[in-house]
Amino acid sequence: MKKTFKLEHPKIKLPRMVDSVKHDLRSYLKKQRKKPVPSGATYWGFDCKVGLTEDVALDTHLSSLMSRVDELVADNAITIYVELIPKAITATAKQPNEEN
Repeated sequence: MKKTFKLEHPKIKLPRMVDSVKHDLRSYLKKQRKKPVPSGATYWGFDCKVGLTEDVALDTHLSSLMSRVDELVADNAITIYVELIPKAITATAKQPNEEN
């Protein structure tokens, strides 16, 4: 998903537009996580970028995606660019620490 969200609307106030953006992002993540994982993979991970435009978007961890959107809104952003690219991830089992 590569999308630029406009936060200005003549009738809809800013907090409602921000809620709409967050809802779109959450529903996209939910939809992608329901897809079957390729063989050999354990779960879906996501490469995330967030910024004012595609050129200045910064890599962001998925857990801080919504807070990054809030930061841009606090800085009076008119548009927000979000890029979410799903990738299959294989989880590795943790090895127990050997104590001497």
